Amino acid sequence: MRHGATEWSERGLLCGWADVPLSQSGLDQARQLRPRIAGRRFDGVWTSDLARARDFAHLAFDAAAPDRRLREIDFGTLEGRTFDECDSETQTALLDFDGFAAPGGESVQSLETRLRGFLGDLVQGDHLVFTHGGVIRLLHRLRGLSHSPKNGELVVLDWPIDERQDASSARFMT
Repeated sequence: MRHGATEWSERGLLCGWADVPLSQSGLDQARQLRPRIAGRRFDGVWTSDLARARDFAHLAFDAAAPDRRLREIDFGTLEGRTFDECDSETQTALLDFDGFAAPGGESVQSLETRLRGFLGDLVQGDHLVFTHGGVIRLLHRLRGLSHSPKNGELVVLDWPIDERQDASSARFMT
């Protein structure tokens, strides 16, 4: 599940580790999700430790274990800028997202290392994950897919626990 809207996302600002709150629209998105997942049982419920994901998880589902590895990519000096304020080389790297490294922040490779650590700790079963757009985008890319989720979007993704075997998998909703 991608967290709901924030004032920054509504203004088109890059937001990684900046701990901005949900906007009214984001709060409403969480409340609208609640009936869709009410009564569902999960083997794990996880959230990024950033307020926008943590608060979204609380409103949509109640309890979720915070995990720092589910944070958005750290945009460094790009935090709070719009896409149009970035130079053309940065824009191209952001769109491609493979090999991107934020100045003064984090690389996609570092984000991938964090996420693989999280995924490696999952037990087989269904997991509900409240996280960020870049995290979901990277997870899709790692499965050979392409998807950039909208705020408040529920996505289902099957992930093999042991990537050498498709029989043992974790199914998680992001």
